[in-house]
Amino acid sequence: MNARREPPATVIVQPDSSFMLAHPSHLIAQGFGSGLSGVVPGTVGTLFGWLSFHVLSSRWPEVFTPAGWWAVIALGFLVGVWACGKTARDLGVADHGSIVWDEVIAIWLVMLFVTPASLSAQLAAFLWFRFFDMVKPPPIRQVERRFGGGFGVMIDDIVAAFFTLLVLAIWRTMH
Repeated sequence: MNARREPPATVIVQPDSSFMLAHPSHLIAQGFGSGLSGVVPGTVGTLFGWLSFHVLSSRWPEVFTPAGWWAVIALGFLVGVWACGKTARDLGVADHGSIVWDEVIAIWLVMLFVTPASLSAQLAAFLWFRFFDMVKPPPIRQVERRFGGGFGVMIDDIVAAFFTLLVLAIWRTMH
């Protein structure tokens, strides 16, 4: 039985800042505006996540320790289930391109394992994550189809993050 709930028929093709600011869930799900990019919003959201990881870690290192990041990522995932689910319903699209909070949380998870590393290693992690998130090879596509709502939006990116970390671990053991 498929748990996927389809959103209403109302579709906002390209939401704007007034839509984003109309509800806190929209602000979060749309990555504080990074998802409003007219070009490759998922990549822009991932870049926002990468940058925010480093800004938060540098600004508040006593809070954003590895244990602190685990707590933030877990809480961010739970908030994302709500925010992405509500925003998807309001947009009328199960996983609208402007919804990028899933990319933010997933890249935070990747960066938690990758940093401190060279910029080139972080860039490789970013590129591998984008590959897995966009191509969605098995089982990522199946996970995406199996789960609906905000959980479905969030979980496929966590699986993409896992595959990214797996590729990086294999590469590291071979070199």
